[in-house]
Amino acid sequence: MLAVIKKEFKSYFCSPVGYVFIGLFLIMFSVFFYLDVFQYQSINFEYIFYSGATILTFIVPILTMRTIAEERKTGTEQILLTSPLSITKVVLGKFIAATLIVVITEVCTFLYFGILSYFGAPHITTALVTLLGFLLLAMSYISFGIFASSITENQIIAGVITIGFFILIWFLPQFSSIFSSFSLINMFSKFPTGQIDIADTVTFVTFTIVCLLLTVIFMQRRKSVR
Repeated sequence: MLAVIKKEFKSYFCSPVGYVFIGLFLIMFSVFFYLDVFQYQSINFEYIFYSGATILTFIVPILTMRTIAEERKTGTEQILLTSPLSITKVVLGKFIAATLIVVITEVCTFLYFGILSYFGAPHITTALVTLLGFLLLAMSYISFGIFASSITENQIIAGVITIGFFILIWFLPQFSSIFSSFSLINMFSKFPTGQIDIADTVTFVTFTIVCLLLTVIFMQRRKSVR
Protein backbone atom coordinates (compact mmCIF):
# COMPACT_ATOMS: atom_id res chain seq x y z
CA MET A 1 0.00 0.00 0.00
CA LEU A 2 2.93 2.33 0.70
CA ALA A 3 3.93 2.06 -2.95
CA VAL A 4 0.45 3.21 -4.01
CA ILE A 5 0.57 6.14 -1.59
CA LYS A 6 3.99 7.23 -2.90
CA LYS A 7 2.90 6.86 -6.53
CA GLU A 8 -0.33 8.81 -6.06
CA PHE A 9 1.24 11.48 -3.88
CA LYS A 10 4.05 11.99 -6.38
CA SER A 11 1.55 12.18 -9.25
CA TYR A 12 -0.15 15.17 -7.59
CA PHE A 13 3.07 17.17 -7.85
CA CYS A 14 4.27 15.77 -11.16
CA SER A 15 1.10 17.27 -12.64
CA PRO A 16 -0.59 20.63 -11.90
CA VAL A 17 -3.28 18.95 -9.76
CA GLY A 18 -1.62 19.30 -6.36
CA TYR A 19 -0.43 22.85 -7.03
CA VAL A 20 -3.83 23.92 -8.38
CA PHE A 21 -5.65 22.50 -5.34
CA ILE A 22 -3.35 24.09 -2.78
CA GLY A 23 -3.09 27.34 -4.75
CA LEU A 24 -6.83 27.76 -5.25
CA PHE A 25 -7.57 27.02 -1.62
CA LEU A 26 -4.96 29.46 -0.31
CA ILE A 27 -6.05 32.20 -2.73
CA MET A 28 -9.69 31.93 -1.62
CA PHE A 29 -8.64 31.51 2.02
CA SER A 30 -6.58 34.71 1.72
CA VAL A 31 -9.61 36.60 0.45
CA PHE A 32 -11.74 35.49 3.40
CA PHE A 33 -8.83 36.14 5.75
CA TYR A 34 -8.59 39.72 4.50
CA LEU A 35 -12.33 40.26 4.84
CA ASP A 36 -12.47 38.84 8.37
CA VAL A 37 -9.32 40.41 9.78
CA PHE A 38 -8.96 43.76 8.03
CA GLN A 39 -12.55 44.58 7.13
CA TYR A 40 -14.39 43.13 10.14
CA GLN A 41 -11.50 43.48 12.62
CA SER A 42 -11.70 39.85 13.75
CA ILE A 43 -8.77 37.78 15.00
CA ASN A 44 -10.67 34.48 15.21
CA PHE A 45 -8.65 32.13 13.03
CA GLU A 46 -11.25 29.39 13.28
CA TYR A 47 -14.07 31.48 11.78
CA ILE A 48 -12.27 31.67 8.44
CA PHE A 49 -12.73 27.92 8.10
CA TYR A 50 -16.49 28.35 7.78
CA SER A 51 -15.67 29.79 4.37
CA GLY A 52 -12.90 27.21 3.94
CA ALA A 53 -15.50 24.44 4.20
CA THR A 54 -17.38 26.03 1.31
CA ILE A 55 -14.21 26.16 -0.75
CA LEU A 56 -13.70 22.40 -0.25
CA THR A 57 -17.08 21.72 -1.85
CA PHE A 58 -15.81 22.97 -5.19
CA ILE A 59 -12.12 22.04 -5.20
CA VAL A 60 -12.00 18.53 -3.69
CA PRO A 61 -13.09 17.10 -7.09
CA ILE A 62 -9.79 18.45 -8.46
CA LEU A 63 -8.05 15.85 -6.28
CA THR A 64 -10.48 12.97 -6.68
CA MET A 65 -12.01 13.02 -10.15
CA ARG A 66 -8.96 11.44 -11.77
CA THR A 67 -8.10 8.85 -9.09
CA ILE A 68 -9.83 5.86 -10.71
CA ALA A 69 -11.57 7.33 -13.76
CA GLU A 70 -8.21 8.11 -15.35
CA GLU A 71 -6.97 4.57 -14.68
CA ARG A 72 -10.00 3.21 -16.51
CA LYS A 73 -9.72 5.61 -19.41
CA THR A 74 -6.01 4.93 -19.98
CA GLY A 75 -6.44 1.18 -19.54
CA THR A 76 -4.22 0.93 -16.46
CA GLU A 77 -7.17 -0.10 -14.30
CA GLN A 78 -6.62 -3.68 -15.47
CA ILE A 79 -3.12 -3.58 -13.97
CA LEU A 80 -4.60 -2.44 -10.65
CA LEU A 81 -7.26 -5.15 -10.68
CA THR A 82 -4.72 -7.89 -11.37
CA SER A 83 -1.88 -6.60 -9.18
CA PRO A 84 -0.74 -8.54 -6.07
CA LEU A 85 -2.09 -5.71 -3.93
CA SER A 86 -5.68 -6.07 -2.80
CA ILE A 87 -8.21 -3.59 -4.15
CA THR A 88 -8.78 -2.40 -0.58
CA LYS A 89 -5.11 -1.38 -0.28
CA VAL A 90 -5.21 0.34 -3.67
CA VAL A 91 -8.27 2.39 -2.71
CA LEU A 92 -6.83 3.22 0.72
CA GLY A 93 -3.54 4.24 -0.88
CA LYS A 94 -5.30 6.67 -3.20
CA PHE A 95 -7.41 8.01 -0.32
CA ILE A 96 -4.41 8.57 1.97
CA ALA A 97 -2.42 10.31 -0.78
CA ALA A 98 -5.28 12.76 -1.43
CA THR A 99 -5.72 13.31 2.31
CA LEU A 100 -2.01 14.17 2.63
CA ILE A 101 -2.51 17.01 0.14
CA VAL A 102 -5.22 18.42 2.41
CA VAL A 103 -2.92 18.06 5.43
CA ILE A 104 -0.22 20.05 3.60
CA THR A 105 -2.82 22.70 2.81
CA GLU A 106 -3.83 22.88 6.47
CA VAL A 107 -0.21 23.27 7.53
CA CYS A 108 0.08 26.22 5.12
CA THR A 109 -2.82 27.94 6.89
CA PHE A 110 -0.69 28.27 10.02
CA LEU A 111 0.92 31.20 8.25
CA TYR A 112 -2.36 33.06 8.75
CA PHE A 113 -2.43 32.00 12.39
CA GLY A 114 1.02 33.54 12.79
CA ILE A 115 -0.21 36.80 11.26
CA LEU A 116 -3.18 36.86 13.66
CA SER A 117 -0.82 36.24 16.58
CA TYR A 118 0.94 39.48 15.65
CA PHE A 119 -2.31 41.43 15.97
CA GLY A 120 -3.77 39.61 18.96
CA ALA A 121 -3.97 36.29 20.78
CA PRO A 122 -6.00 33.73 18.81
CA HIS A 123 -6.99 30.62 20.75
CA ILE A 124 -4.65 27.79 19.72
CA THR A 125 -6.82 24.98 21.14
CA THR A 126 -9.91 26.15 19.27
CA ALA A 127 -7.81 26.49 16.13
CA LEU A 128 -6.56 22.90 16.42
CA VAL A 129 -10.08 21.57 17.01
CA THR A 130 -11.20 23.49 13.91
CA LEU A 131 -8.39 21.96 11.85
CA LEU A 132 -9.42 18.50 13.08
CA GLY A 133 -13.01 19.09 12.00
CA PHE A 134 -11.84 20.48 8.68
CA LEU A 135 -9.73 17.38 8.08
CA LEU A 136 -12.66 15.09 8.91
CA LEU A 137 -14.85 17.03 6.48
CA ALA A 138 -12.17 16.84 3.79
CA MET A 139 -11.76 13.08 4.32
CA SER A 140 -15.51 12.60 3.90
CA TYR A 141 -15.47 14.63 0.69
CA ILE A 142 -12.42 12.80 -0.65
CA SER A 143 -13.93 9.37 0.03
CA PHE A 144 -17.08 10.26 -1.90
CA GLY A 145 -15.05 11.83 -4.69
CA ILE A 146 -13.07 8.61 -5.10
CA PHE A 147 -16.31 6.62 -5.18
CA ALA A 148 -17.70 8.93 -7.87
CA SER A 149 -14.47 8.47 -9.83
CA SER A 150 -14.86 4.69 -9.63
CA ILE A 151 -18.25 4.63 -11.37
CA THR A 152 -17.21 6.43 -14.57
CA GLU A 153 -14.20 6.72 -16.85
CA ASN A 154 -14.90 10.40 -17.52
CA GLN A 155 -13.13 12.70 -15.06
CA ILE A 156 -15.48 15.61 -15.76
CA ILE A 157 -18.56 13.50 -15.03
CA ALA A 158 -16.92 12.29 -11.80
CA GLY A 159 -16.26 15.90 -10.80
CA VAL A 160 -19.82 17.01 -11.61
CA ILE A 161 -21.30 14.10 -9.63
CA THR A 162 -19.10 14.97 -6.67
CA ILE A 163 -19.90 18.69 -6.65
CA GLY A 164 -23.60 17.99 -7.26
CA PHE A 165 -23.75 15.62 -4.29
CA PHE A 166 -21.95 18.08 -2.01
CA ILE A 167 -24.29 20.93 -2.97
CA LEU A 168 -27.33 18.67 -2.51
CA ILE A 169 -26.46 17.65 1.07
CA TRP A 170 -25.44 21.24 1.79
CA PHE A 171 -28.85 22.70 0.90
CA LEU A 172 -31.12 19.81 1.96
CA PRO A 173 -31.60 21.18 5.52
CA GLN A 174 -33.10 24.36 4.02
CA PHE A 175 -35.98 22.31 2.64
CA SER A 176 -36.65 20.38 5.84
CA SER A 177 -35.01 20.06 9.26
CA ILE A 178 -35.27 16.29 8.82
CA PHE A 179 -32.27 16.50 6.51
CA SER A 180 -30.11 18.52 8.92
CA SER A 181 -28.26 15.39 10.00
CA PHE A 182 -27.23 14.78 6.37
CA SER A 183 -25.38 18.08 5.99
CA LEU A 184 -21.65 17.54 6.46
CA ILE A 185 -20.99 21.29 6.54
CA ASN A 186 -23.56 21.72 9.33
CA MET A 187 -21.76 19.03 11.33
CA PHE A 188 -18.44 20.77 10.76
CA SER A 189 -19.85 24.09 12.05
CA LYS A 190 -19.56 22.92 15.66
CA PHE A 191 -15.78 22.46 15.47
CA PRO A 192 -14.91 26.18 15.03
CA THR A 193 -16.56 26.78 18.42
CA GLY A 194 -13.90 24.55 19.98
CA GLN A 195 -16.34 21.69 20.54
CA ILE A 196 -15.55 18.13 19.45
CA ASP A 197 -18.94 16.52 19.01
CA ILE A 198 -18.57 12.75 19.30
CA ALA A 199 -21.71 12.03 17.27
CA ASP A 200 -20.58 14.24 14.40
CA THR A 201 -17.07 12.80 14.51
CA VAL A 202 -18.47 9.27 14.30
CA THR A 203 -20.71 10.35 11.42
CA PHE A 204 -17.75 11.77 9.49
CA VAL A 205 -15.71 8.60 10.02
CA THR A 206 -18.65 6.33 9.18
CA PHE A 207 -19.44 8.27 6.00
CA THR A 208 -15.80 8.01 4.93
CA ILE A 209 -15.63 4.26 5.59
CA VAL A 210 -18.92 3.59 3.79
CA CYS A 211 -17.82 5.50 0.67
CA LEU A 212 -14.48 3.68 0.59
CA LEU A 213 -16.22 0.33 1.06
CA LEU A 214 -18.61 1.12 -1.80
CA THR A 215 -15.60 1.93 -3.98
CA VAL A 216 -13.92 -1.37 -3.09
CA ILE A 217 -17.14 -3.33 -3.71
CA PHE A 218 -17.69 -1.63 -7.07
CA MET A 219 -14.12 -2.35 -8.18
CA GLN A 220 -14.35 -5.93 -6.92
CA ARG A 221 -17.41 -6.44 -9.07
CA ARG A 222 -15.59 -5.08 -12.10
CA LYS A 223 -12.71 -7.43 -11.36
CA SER A 224 -15.03 -10.45 -11.14
CA VAL A 225 -16.74 -9.50 -14.42
CA ARG A 226 -13.38 -9.35 -16.14
